[in-house]
Amino acid sequence: MSLKLVSPRVAPPLDEDFRPAILANQNFRRKVEPVGEGLVIGLERSGDGFSRVETKVYPLGHPNFESNYQYVERIVKFLLWQRGGHTLYVGGSPIVAEYLKNAYSDHGAQKFDYHFMGEQVYEKEFSVVCCSVDEVPASRETGKLLGRNLQGHRIGFDLGASDRKVSAVVDGASIYSEEVIWEPRKNTDPEYHYREVMTALKTAASKMPRVDAIGGSSAGIYIDNRPMVASLFRGIPQDQFSEIKNMFLRIRDELGVPLEVINDGDVTALAGSMSIEDNGILGIALGSSEAAGYVNMEGHIMGWLNELAFAPIDYSPNAPMEEWSGDKGCGASYFSQQCVFRLAPKAGIEIPADVTDAEKLKFVQEKLEAGHEGALKIWQSMGIYLGYGIAHYADFYDIKHVLILGRCTSGRGGNLLLEGANKVFETEFPELIGKIELHLPDEKIRRVGQSVAAASLPVVE
Repeated sequence: MSLKLVSPRVAPPLDEDFRPAILANQNFRRKVEPVGEGLVIGLERSGDGFSRVETKVYPLGHPNFESNYQYVERIVKFLLWQRGGHTLYVGGSPIVAEYLKNAYSDHGAQKFDYHFMGEQVYEKEFSVVCCSVDEVPASRETGKLLGRNLQGHRIGFDLGASDRKVSAVVDGASIYSEEVIWEPRKNTDPEYHYREVMTALKTAASKMPRVDAIGGSSAGIYIDNRPMVASLFRGIPQDQFSEIKNMFLRIRDELGVPLEVINDGDVTALAGSMSIEDNGILGIALGSSEAAGYVNMEGHIMGWLNELAFAPIDYSPNAPMEEWSGDKGCGASYFSQQCVFRLAPKAGIEIPADVTDAEKLKFVQEKLEAGHEGALKIWQSMGIYLGYGIAHYADFYDIKHVLILGRCTSGRGGNLLLEGANKVFETEFPELIGKIELHLPDEKIRRVGQSVAAASLPVVE
């Protein structure tokens, strides 16, 4: 018996197959509560980070026992991409643990995650430990109080796919900024990337009497200032990738000042936190893919992956497949321009084939601004996805504020996204109204820019 899926009470107008993860999980937990036994999922990361999540499953012999498999596997999948980990502990049911051990293996259904989390991100073989509930280690979720350091002469940079930005920041005020077009994805020489970043830093440095610290943001997975996986560096041959991994350590040593580089989503969440002067912020950027960042209730950046593009939010067997990981129902297919392109044919919109993705999105957005009914339904559908998605995210994050950013939110789109999400809250999750505030960036939230937030990352002793 597979996991029971639940139809949403607010249905996306262009997706009758949508079956929100949050509704299936809530239904499972409600039914299992009186009869279930404890199961603990643990994820060990680099350093001493450890996540421990407790749930309940049906005991062996119960007619619903087999629904445990999908329920637990989807939670593990979400946690891996939210928090990261090279070792998965499964404490409790040995049969469920064995199922996960097979799924997350070299030959299993989740072999992509097995190789990616193990070899690529954490540089060690991914493993699954089957144990008792008590043998799963205690949680260690300290995070770092990164950022908010505005004193002194600092450089902030942001590496994007089409341009690199740098700012000279003195006591929290940007005194010089520039954006330079570059083509990181096409360049196969690690020295190109090193030279471009150094040129940007030296340009900013020339505007100040000294440099006390450097902070940066970039798309990708960063661990201890090392890019483990990043689309910016996709052109670099694997046998030379170690030069990219150590590039920022090399720059730090050569310039002789504190340097911190983290994921751009976390810097966006940090900038939002500094602007609205509150914590518990999840930032979701709906761009070419879904990017996310998080600042916890104490104002800490957790060192989690926050790669929600690959975390499931739809359990429908007919959910779209994410092209890179090969998994179904993941965030990238719902919270990005990929969603716009996926729903366009259902909306009666034929997108020109021979133009860039940015131009494709603009083509559909122009129809939205003109009041095209099909385009309206695309953003209404995305708003409904967002409502169920945020409710699902709230099971895994402690959230007070959600910032909704990215090019899919421009024009009428942003307000339609908010309307859809709020309608879902009112209908399905009234307990979240007043608990989670949704924001489109206004001038107040833009008050602290990405470059100033990035520059504030390092601590100067």
